[in-house]
Amino acid sequence: MTKKRGINTTCVHVGEVKDEQFKGAISPIYMSTSYAFDGVDVKRYPRYYNTPNQEMLCKKIAALENTEDALIFSSGMAAISSAMLAFLKRGDHVIVQQVIYGGTYNFIVSEFDKYGIEYSFTESDKADDFKSLIKENTKILYIETPSNPLLGITDMQAITDLAKEKSILTMIDNTFASPINQNPYNFGIDIVIHSATKYMGGHSDISAGAVAASKEHIEQIWSTAINLGGNLSDQTVWLLERSLKTLNLRVKEQTKNAQFMAEYLENNENIDAVYYPGLKSHPQYEIAKKQMKGFGAMLSFELSEEIDAMDFQRNLQLIKPSMSLAGLESTTVSPAQTTHALLSEDQRLERGIKDGLIRFSVGIEEPEDLIADIEQALIKSIQ
Repeated sequence: MTKKRGINTTCVHVGEVKDEQFKGAISPIYMSTSYAFDGVDVKRYPRYYNTPNQEMLCKKIAALENTEDALIFSSGMAAISSAMLAFLKRGDHVIVQQVIYGGTYNFIVSEFDKYGIEYSFTESDKADDFKSLIKENTKILYIETPSNPLLGITDMQAITDLAKEKSILTMIDNTFASPINQNPYNFGIDIVIHSATKYMGGHSDISAGAVAASKEHIEQIWSTAINLGGNLSDQTVWLLERSLKTLNLRVKEQTKNAQFMAEYLENNENIDAVYYPGLKSHPQYEIAKKQMKGFGAMLSFELSEEIDAMDFQRNLQLIKPSMSLAGLESTTVSPAQTTHALLSEDQRLERGIKDGLIRFSVGIEEPEDLIADIEQALIKSIQ
């Protein structure tokens, strides 16, 4: 039996495309959109997710998530929509965790009615809330942990135990944790989804998505995905493979910094609340400790009422107010104006998303520099 490789070795070496012609140290890019069909074992085509670069990158992602197989997509939403629609049909029912990425919420409420797919949102992230909503036609339990943007933690084992008892499929958005801090498949989750734009890409320069699961489930998702056309260009596939080589190094440093920043913010008199699963004050701290290898590099905090969230972010000099997250650089965003802007004010407040909430993606900078930037921005914003 081959010894299981270390995480850095997996990041660097699994899923490489071998340069057989020139023996280069990195994967060559196969940019062709047209391949031979006669006398070949595999009929390759970009929309079939099986070009050389696509095929090998999927092996790396599967290895990182400890699954049998994986697929890569042009965005996180392409991954989410393809995965869901692969297993749902008219008359089916899906139960969705209440606090999730705004794009996922909008996809469900905007599109599912057209397909005749029923859906229910839970009141919280507790397994009992899912149990109370299960119907005879329930096909999927969909969760996101840690959740965007309040970093809620869902007990994955409790969800999988419930789902297996009822023969229901489970899906998770694992973007915030990344494969470095959490491997849901190990807890029995069937389908693991990522916005690979975030930690997998890690440099704020590509858009991509990923799904990892068993070979059987990936084959079913593939059958739907080839019709929806959410494949990724091979140049971006190559960039994503490059980025994944440093995934463990980046995420571990960012996670360490996030813990430091969360503790600082929790003790800052100008901050009313801090949401980070690595804080003992977090209501699901014990669950997070049980199912996460690290608490992640994302956190959120609420500014005191006298501080305007936009003024504060405009006064930042080092930390960048920015739409996305998980790059090497630290960024902030106001969820009320971005990720959850499509929700009404009542819907946002119902989910605990206030105007003063700031989502903070912690980068690899020295935390002392990040603190200095926050301090000067707070002083200017209070004046």
